[in-house]
Amino acid sequence: MTAVRTRPLKDFAVAGGLVGGPLGSRLAKRDFVPEGVPVIRGQNLAGGGYFSSAGLVFVPAGRADDAFARHLAVPGDLVLTQRGTLGQVGIVPAGIHDRYLLSPAQARIRVDPDRADVRFLYYCLSDPGMVALIRSRAVTTRVPRVTPDILGDLPVPARPLPEQRAVAEILGALDDKIAANERTAETCLELASASFAAAPAGPPQRLGQVAELHDGPHATPVKTASGPWFLSISSLDAGRLDLAASAHLSEEDFASWTRRVRPRADDVLFSYETRLGHAALMPPGVRACLGRRMALLRAKNPETGGALLLHAYLSPVFQDEIARRSVHSTTVDRLPLGDMPSWPLPLPAMGERAGLSARLDALHASAAQTAAESRTLAALRDTLLPGLVSGRLQVGDAARAAEEAG
Repeated sequence: MTAVRTRPLKDFAVAGGLVGGPLGSRLAKRDFVPEGVPVIRGQNLAGGGYFSSAGLVFVPAGRADDAFARHLAVPGDLVLTQRGTLGQVGIVPAGIHDRYLLSPAQARIRVDPDRADVRFLYYCLSDPGMVALIRSRAVTTRVPRVTPDILGDLPVPARPLPEQRAVAEILGALDDKIAANERTAETCLELASASFAAAPAGPPQRLGQVAELHDGPHATPVKTASGPWFLSISSLDAGRLDLAASAHLSEEDFASWTRRVRPRADDVLFSYETRLGHAALMPPGVRACLGRRMALLRAKNPETGGALLLHAYLSPVFQDEIARRSVHSTTVDRLPLGDMPSWPLPLPAMGERAGLSARLDALHASAAQTAAESRTLAALRDTLLPGLVSGRLQVGDAARAAEEAG
């Protein structure tokens, strides 16, 4: 197949459409206010394939439209990180805010719709090869950074618009299914939390009466590109395990790192240092070892199953217990694991536990199933992406693979 020729990224932007965020001290934390124009920061592009509106900060609307007018982004714009974690990219979403302000670490590309499909450019810039190229061109003094000029010179496959749209449709369909799964999982977990909160309370029991506590390793193995998971406390995400924030280790290290304990389905994983109060349920079908600063709780009987134990751990009552009993030092805050089995754990009345535990288990099983499906779809998307954007993979072949997976 003839290689697809490339054109610089700036050729696909409208006039003046490629700009960076306000430089220097023109935008600082002291400028943030409770309401106004939201500021796009790196964390809003760090969601592994989508734009996140979580944690937005704001500047006064008047100042954004006056002093920072040149650095605004609107729905449909591409935003890239130009300083810090290079390679992050997202499309500004519609239906939330009508305009955003770039932080100094971000750049914006306003795409000419007669020259390019913005979703196609998004996938081009998400290609691992392109991310590596961006990082190779960065100025690495202290914090890695690229300029808008460097970004504008990036080589992008010059595919005809119909081909661009076809590629974007295939990859976008996979991402849409992943997003739908995300919403399903969130709904399941919200229902589980509401069910636990509504259950009649029983007398608290000591944590050690209902669960075993196991500590994880106190070191970090050599990380590998594949293999069993080496879990990270960053993967503990609002009651579930986000493996995107974890790493892999070799089979040899896995045997060593699971001598003390090997996590199994329905264990409650939690952090005992730094991210105190965070916990997640171990999903089925995942081979993993605990990471540093992690421990687990294992239910002693089915009436107090893993999901029930998790929601008791995340309950406001137990979270207050964690805050009250945490050990504070000049380096890190930590939980005294040796004392935890004696802590009171809020649980439903005894006659309610079996039925509630079954309902919570079913909801968490549904969330885990959608998460596993999303991992499969994400792996397929990541496999198809480089060949599709470059033209090495035929659209029809990729479409068939996507249909079989969906």
